[in-house]
Amino acid sequence: MEIAKMGDVTLEKLVGADIMKDKLGLYARVIVPPHSAVPYHKHEGNGEVYYFLTGEGEYSDNGVVRTVKPGDVTWTPDGSSHGVENKGDTELTFMALIINS
Repeated sequence: MEIAKMGDVTLEKLVGADIMKDKLGLYARVIVPPHSAVPYHKHEGNGEVYYFLTGEGEYSDNGVVRTVKPGDVTWTPDGSSHGVENKGDTELTFMALIINS
């Protein structure tokens, strides 16, 4: 397992492109501390699924914001944008899967 940091956000990479070759961009558990965020970004050449495990956050799907909590699943297709912010006082954790187009 490889651990990477994006600011305050931690990515525990479970499986990477070395195993899945060109099919998989990322499979990781993402830990977003309180009052931190995965910045809003656009996907090009891939899509991404989030499966939320703990905490609560505000998820922006192409500018449409909604609350996410454990058990929620999101999908961001190729060409779309998203981001998530933890506005709570506990960690927000989710599984992230990037599938290459």
